Amino acid sequence: MTNLLVTGGAGFIGANFVHYWREHHPADTITVLDSLTYAGNRANLQGANSAELVVGDIRDTPLVESLLRDRGIDTLVHFAAESHVDRSIHGPAAFIDTNILGTMSLLTAARSAWLGNDAKPHRFHHVSTDEVYGSLGPNDPAFSETTAYAPNSPYSASKAASDHLVRAWHHTYGLQVSTSNCSNNYGPYQFPEKLIPLFLINALHGRPLPIYGDGMQIRDWLHVEDHCRGIESVLLKGRIGETYNIGGGAELPNITVIDTLCAAVDKAFETDPSLKARFPDAPAARNIPTNTLKTTVTDRPGHDRRYAIDERKARAELGYTPARDFETGFAATLAWYLQNESWWRSVLDGSYRDWVETNYAARS
Repeated sequence: MTNLLVTGGAGFIGANFVHYWREHHPADTITVLDSLTYAGNRANLQGANSAELVVGDIRDTPLVESLLRDRGIDTLVHFAAESHVDRSIHGPAAFIDTNILGTMSLLTAARSAWLGNDAKPHRFHHVSTDEVYGSLGPNDPAFSETTAYAPNSPYSASKAASDHLVRAWHHTYGLQVSTSNCSNNYGPYQFPEKLIPLFLINALHGRPLPIYGDGMQIRDWLHVEDHCRGIESVLLKGRIGETYNIGGGAELPNITVIDTLCAAVDKAFETDPSLKARFPDAPAARNIPTNTLKTTVTDRPGHDRRYAIDERKARAELGYTPARDFETGFAATLAWYLQNESWWRSVLDGSYRDWVETNYAARS
């Protein structure tokens, strides 16, 4: 039996991981540590039976150490992070504080609790991003685990720093660590500041769909459950001290994702007449194509042009391959948001709604 501490487990990817682990490893214990900032939500954990939420800050080193010791935690999966690039451009200090100092706090607590004369097997798994590698040209090879780091935003720079800290704590102190760098996630519980949920909700309300520049920024799209499967593979089969890239095998321009979303919304309204009553402001409710909402805005500073994941190491060592293509994963995601209107309405409080309406941008 494994005793897990999941940091950021009430956020998008963390909550999906908690649900996934509870379903596939029902005998394990799960403690979630989350400070419940704007992107963390208790409701995300509903149905994850016996997963206990502790409201607290990863920068509170004594709290983390006491959780590790008192609960016999042997596996820490670290999702907690500030993760929105646009927010990092406007307010980088929070990203340095959470992503760098927060990770150091966790490492300090883990070293104290897990290393020493009574050291036992343990795992500190750090969840990171492909953005630490920088930007690719159209013909450049995909990011591999040996690609040099070249972060271009305050967000990616803070994640790169945290990656280096995890590596250093392994090589200097012997902490048993692993790291995964993932591509663009999408799926249930994603906070509506990222491209897919933001554009979907805007489409349902008849709001503009703002496209950065020409919309040809390319990303590798990874369904969040495939990401959870990848992390599971690293925890069960990955080598200590190693890094694994986890991708979705769906390298697509943002404009293609947006066009897919528009067409899917139109089809959903054609198939389900009740949507017209639920969302009367949507163009699709009046038989007007959703893509008429598309508009172009000035590209954001330092916007990386292309990301792509070389996942051969994860495939060879862990047996990991994504189970969903983008078409299948996106259809399931759209259905989830349409079926869970109460969830996304509850997370869109007034202050955030005002922020969205004055900052229309493709979140990627």
